[in-house]
Amino acid sequence: MAITKTIIDDKIEVVGEHRHIHVRMATIIKEDGTELTRSFERKTFECVTSLYDGSSWTHADTDVSGESTEVQGIATAVWTDAVKNAKKAANEAAG
Repeated sequence: MAITKTIIDDKIEVVGEHRHIHVRMATIIKEDGTELTRSFERKTFECVTSLYDGSSWTHADTDVSGESTEVQGIATAVWTDAVKNAKKAANEAAG
C-alpha cells in the first residue's frame, strides 16, 4: 500500500488590467495510484508591491522565482513595463 501526495499548479489565470496572476494549487492524495482526495488552495500575485511611508512611495517588482516555470513564464510575458508603471500609478492614486 503506497500512499503519495502531489501538489500541482492546477489552474493559472491572468486577471484584470494590471495582469494579476491567480494560481490554484491542487493537493492530490493517492493510494496505489487511485485518487483518494483532492483539495485546493489559491494564491495571487500582483506585478508590483507599493509602499508609502508617509512622504514617498517605494515600488518593488514581485519575485516569482520560487514559483513554477509556468508561473514565471507567464509573469515575464504579461508583466511588461507598461503594466508595471500603470499599477504603480494606480497604487499611488489610491493613496
